[in-house]
Amino acid sequence: MSESDGTVLVITPHPDDAEGGAGGSIAKWVKEGRKVVLVVCTNGDKGTSDRTLTPKRLAEIREKEQAEAAKVLGIAEVVYLRQPDQGLEDTAEFREKLVRQIRKHAPSTVVTVDPDRPYIRHRDHYMCGRVTLDAVFPYSRDHLAFPEHGEDGLEPHKVREVLLFRPEDPDMYIDITETFDLKMDALYRHASQMGSPREVGEQRSRDRAAEVGKQAGVELAEGFKRIEIWR
Repeated sequence: MSESDGTVLVITPHPDDAEGGAGGSIAKWVKEGRKVVLVVCTNGDKGTSDRTLTPKRLAEIREKEQAEAAKVLGIAEVVYLRQPDQGLEDTAEFREKLVRQIRKHAPSTVVTVDPDRPYIRHRDHYMCGRVTLDAVFPYSRDHLAFPEHGEDGLEPHKVREVLLFRPEDPDMYIDITETFDLKMDALYRHASQMGSPREVGEQRSRDRAAEVGKQAGVELAEGFKRIEIWR
């Protein structure tokens, strides 16, 4: 099972990914007294079918929605990297930004999207998950990786575990029966992204959580691929 203490650092490609993929678990961790910090990598400035919205205005809307959703879940801090939507790449610059956040917040658990879903996948999801894994190991651990961080008082850090949300084959489950409503309250703060009425979307989400819950022997659950980091 996951570590029972320490900070949780959630790293997602877009506003709303955290709530959709792990919102119930985030709410549960907060209720258990864990500090949760969210890093949102892109500004989501292309995620709309509304042709009246400019990318700049959409990014502003989505950042505001994300802030409101974070309050619902009890997230302690949201970090906005504000990279362009559909623009994440595996670069040293992006890697450095994630390593900086890992060293700054010193999490025991890092949560991100599974980069290895087969066939059709959003490129930003792949890049976010892949670069996060690289940032966790070995870059955050090694003092000679981005040594300029030391000038800011940031020390190397060893993460204990990584949880990948929405994997094809989860091997860890978190019971979100008591926090499902909070997950949905937070998700529907992202009004610009909700294409169906809440009662429709909520039932769809409940059905998915119930299917995962069957595998865990609980009513509602979120599934993860857990990676324990060898020290």
